Amino acid sequence: MGTLWHGGKIYTMQYEKDWTEAVYTENGRILDIGKVEVLQEKYKQAIEQTYDLNGHVMYPGFVDSHLHIIGHGEKLLHIDLSSIPSAEEVLETIQQHEYDLEEGEWLIADGWNENQWGESRIIHKDELDAIFPNNPVILSRICRHAVIVNSQALALAGISGETRDPQGGKIVRDEQGHPTGFLLDQAQELVKDVMPEISQRKLEKTIDVAIQDLLRLGLVGGHTEDLFYYGGFLKTLHAYQNILPNKYKFRAHLLVHHQVFDEMIERSLRYGDGGEFTTLGAMKIFSDGALGGRTAWLSEPYHDDEGNVGIPIHHEKDLENLIQKARTFNHPIAVHAIGDQAVEAVAKLLKKYPLESNRKDRIIHAQLANERTLKLLEDIDVILDIQPSFVASDFPWVIERIGEVRAEWSYPWRTYLQHGITCAGGSDAPIEEVNPLLGIEAAVTRKSAIDQKKYYEKEKLSIHEAISLYTIGSAAVINHAHDRGMIQKGYVADFTILDSDLYEIDPERIHEAKVVATVVDEEICYQKDEEKSQT
Repeated sequence: MGTLWHGGKIYTMQYEKDWTEAVYTENGRILDIGKVEVLQEKYKQAIEQTYDLNGHVMYPGFVDSHLHIIGHGEKLLHIDLSSIPSAEEVLETIQQHEYDLEEGEWLIADGWNENQWGESRIIHKDELDAIFPNNPVILSRICRHAVIVNSQALALAGISGETRDPQGGKIVRDEQGHPTGFLLDQAQELVKDVMPEISQRKLEKTIDVAIQDLLRLGLVGGHTEDLFYYGGFLKTLHAYQNILPNKYKFRAHLLVHHQVFDEMIERSLRYGDGGEFTTLGAMKIFSDGALGGRTAWLSEPYHDDEGNVGIPIHHEKDLENLIQKARTFNHPIAVHAIGDQAVEAVAKLLKKYPLESNRKDRIIHAQLANERTLKLLEDIDVILDIQPSFVASDFPWVIERIGEVRAEWSYPWRTYLQHGITCAGGSDAPIEEVNPLLGIEAAVTRKSAIDQKKYYEKEKLSIHEAISLYTIGSAAVINHAHDRGMIQKGYVADFTILDSDLYEIDPERIHEAKVVATVVDEEICYQKDEEKSQT
């Protein structure tokens, strides 16, 4: 027995603006599409229920190809600094929580971004000490590649003027060599390693809160990397499995950080294991940092920091060894690479060690390219995991980082597609807002949320290309191009239903579209209250 979906445009994504009148589903799969009268007659003995779209528009289910689900939940539960416009107001905000803490309890806040402040400065540990002399404090930058901590946190981590910078990280110091509390990339792990471990109950609550919000925003799935950070591989995996699909249906594709890869192998788990809703994915590796903190690895120095080319997280041989380890198990890799030098280094290794299967490697971000990197990417079988919303949040300040010439090669989404390089679309939440409509709008407008100007419009995508990032592209990168990402016979019954036709509305108003319902595995997992009577 199945469901007939009809009553509005149903975009198949098979090609631009291709749509059908009706879809018939059974047991979580699409059995047929076509004219409503034909399907009603053909399946009249099997149709158990109908869903009338009432003029709304149905798409293949949107999937975020790169986010941090638990991080998104933390953002919803922690102190959120992402919209605060100055360092002084950040300090005022966290001070409001001074009396909520017991002595010795950590204050945790996320999302500060000095590039959006009137005065672009970094808060000093002494400013935190003045408010919290007896509590360790950690404030994560919006990119999560840097933190600011106070003296209590530094002391717990054993960081002093004599502490050496770890590989792939930097302890920022004053003129006397004393740590300022500003820690970049791997240096922040020194503090995170001494933070109290999250409880299983709190971990599951955080996942629960995040997934409810993702479903509300029309997402049927997400590719996330969490299995290293919250008490280990097995604890985090079990937390996901206790929520999915027991409480909700949502397709969580779980990348496996290289530091817990051995544990996965020891437990006889491999790529693709875990079921449809908690599927183990590629080995996740970081190769560099981020442009905001000037730690992305560039081929030439930063325009606003002479002599600094960023930070490679691994020595070249160590990076090669990690890829070789993955290949031992025919395992794909997913490498964070933002700077052009990082992308080049990763692409060369992927060319040297190709996968011996139809599985897909991915390079996450690939924000800056050049002629060499583009040629390398054309020559290898890799999918680029891009984040269109970065265009809205990074311009114009990113031009200060890399200069006008290299900015022409930044966030080059159309260039990648024109050279036959498949792209998938994500948000990198909680770094950016997780709403996929914001990503789609950013891809087609290239409009900055900071100054409302449009940057490098030659790299704009069409609305079809932008939607494809979150449907066809997100399916392709996890080897599901054959049964996800389109509305076709044999594909999963995952749908995102909106009140608007994204092909027809003003591109600058895409973010105004509302999610009517989110359907996963033929099950309505989110529905606006006023629409519930329609089913």
